[in-house]
Amino acid sequence: MRAYQVTSFSIPPTMVDTPIPSPGKGEIRLRIHACGLNFADLLMQNGTYQETPELPFVCGMEVAGVVDALGPETDGPEVGTRVAVFGGHGGLAEFGCFDAARAVPLPNGMRFDTAAAFMVTYGTSHLALNYRARMQPGETLLVLGAAGGVGLTAVEIGKLMGANVIACARGADKLSIAEKAGADHLIDSVTDDLRTRVKALGGADVVYDPVGGDLFKAAFRACRPEARILPIGFASGDIPQIPANHLMVKNLTVMGVYWGGYLVFKPQVVTNSLTTLFDWHSEGKLSPHISHTLPLERTDEGMDLLRSRKSTGKVVITTT
Repeated sequence: MRAYQVTSFSIPPTMVDTPIPSPGKGEIRLRIHACGLNFADLLMQNGTYQETPELPFVCGMEVAGVVDALGPETDGPEVGTRVAVFGGHGGLAEFGCFDAARAVPLPNGMRFDTAAAFMVTYGTSHLALNYRARMQPGETLLVLGAAGGVGLTAVEIGKLMGANVIACARGADKLSIAEKAGADHLIDSVTDDLRTRVKALGGADVVYDPVGGDLFKAAFRACRPEARILPIGFASGDIPQIPANHLMVKNLTVMGVYWGGYLVFKPQVVTNSLTTLFDWHSEGKLSPHISHTLPLERTDEGMDLLRSRKSTGKVVITTT
């Protein structure tokens, strides 16, 4: 089979021919149809992600496909079942073996590319806004990086939860996409003063931040008392330092959000969230945005789209 493999952190990944793997105890083998790309894939290639596997490994955190085989002592899902899986890695290949407990049967009518673009981004945003921040209808939500993979889902879910959504993104084209997802107010991160604009709108009750850097600092200073700030990631490459005295004075709360961590120490939170999200999708309440769909042999191009921030929503790689 073909697989996009990392053999060294000092050289780019390469497409290799490798034997089709056999599932182990408690695993399923998946005939992979689609794999969603995430910013974490770029970090993993450099060895800087918090859960980077041992070399060599195959990139690709979230996949969708058809169960092809079951390992020993594995009850299901049955062979032939259409599922999505967050495996953490191993998705950018024609076949992959994953923990059966992480397989989620796909709703009728959900396409493989949609499913591969769904779990990490929507799961992160729903867990952050609903479970962590306990966001309430009528509160003001500020979303940074609002046209990116997770940011766009935060806009969409925030609006669905009844928030007044402020979207911050780079340029008119990206802001237009955020507006279509439900944003009430738009801020251009290049030309607008974020702090001034947000304060003029009354300040933020919840800040959703996958960017970090200077935007975090500006958003931090535009928070209302008792606001909740959600660091999701640091796409800017700059991890901000948080002044504890400002937290005290304004009674602010900073809540870290790592969706994958809940799969380890509190998986039921993820299961409950995904159940809600799949129901919302079936009801037509969510519309995943995929800006690029590319075949497996063009995975390098897909990674470059993330690296250069030229994509919006999700980039999906297909293998069939």
